[in-house]
Amino acid sequence: MKLFDVYPLFDIEIVKGRGVHTYDAQGTEYLDLYGGHAVISVGHSHPHYVEALKKQAENLVFYSNSVINSLQQKMADKLGKLSGYDDYQLFLVNSGAEANENALKLASFHTGKKRVIAFKKAFHGRTSLAVEATDNPKIVAPVNASGNITFVPFNDLEAVRAEIAKGDVCAVIIEGIQGVGGVQIPCDDFMKQLRALCDETGTVLILDEIQSGYGRSGKFFAHQYAGIRPDIITMAKGIGNGFPLSGVLISPKFAPVYGMLGTTFGGNHLACAAGIAVLEIFEEENLVENAREVGEYLMAQLKEIPQIKEVRGRGLMIGMEFEEPVKELRKKLLFEQKVFTGASGTNVIRLLPPLVITKADADEFITRLKRAL
Repeated sequence: MKLFDVYPLFDIEIVKGRGVHTYDAQGTEYLDLYGGHAVISVGHSHPHYVEALKKQAENLVFYSNSVINSLQQKMADKLGKLSGYDDYQLFLVNSGAEANENALKLASFHTGKKRVIAFKKAFHGRTSLAVEATDNPKIVAPVNASGNITFVPFNDLEAVRAEIAKGDVCAVIIEGIQGVGGVQIPCDDFMKQLRALCDETGTVLILDEIQSGYGRSGKFFAHQYAGIRPDIITMAKGIGNGFPLSGVLISPKFAPVYGMLGTTFGGNHLACAAGIAVLEIFEEENLVENAREVGEYLMAQLKEIPQIKEVRGRGLMIGMEFEEPVKELRKKLLFEQKVFTGASGTNVIRLLPPLVITKADADEFITRLKRAL
């Protein structure tokens, strides 16, 4: 049987990882500045994380959400404490797309309306709200065929206001920092005004923190720079350090009803063990603050490199925009300098390293980047 060929693959087989480094089948070491699309938060093969999964696997149990799983409550308690949202409710699922789908369901149930406002070049998964950010017309039309999604210009409050005034909008969804869309940061004032507009109109505000959350920005969630509290927050990527896990943080204004949401695999024992271990490492190693400090240090050095047109980001979610396409530069970084990076559109290299990265690692990346340039 063939694999369904939808991913362009580099001819490299990664077989293990340690910290911010990965190793291929021939033993070559790579500096990982991408972390599997922001998935690796506490580093590859962190000893505490590995031990937590081993311990849970020794007592492996799987049961659907019809009996008590105390690990879910343990994770909720730790997450509430570290994120500042201990008064919210947690629903655990498996992927970012699934988290966003459940957030949209909740918004529609709550308001009795169905249309959603998103922003140009947004990315909210590859299902219900995918791919305004893509350049491929073959995968845009089918996604938005329902007509229930309206994309408005980024940071344009009046465009949002005009759509809400039509009376059929249940929710506005926005990324804490756009990832696929070029590492674009919504203005803090815009976020405050958007929060106020949603309050005035009874519209649900959903913050998609799937890529920008979980400490990556230098705060637990990127929207916390604006000092707002959304109605719903979606999380995935670094929440499980590579184990399939995601979640929805839900304001107390939403009352749960039996049968409202459901999941087969969400919040299973192994997933919770992974999620709890990640939060324990965050607390023990102060990784949110490390993301802020090392991110500021790295961006300051990048801004001194004349070939880079613009450096954008917060913490360890960084975009480097160039005047020309970055495809060949990324290949040089990977095959000549042994550095994994990501892309965002044609001209932007995206950096999403593990949050355990040090300033020495950042220095090494700068050295290799300058060689490639």
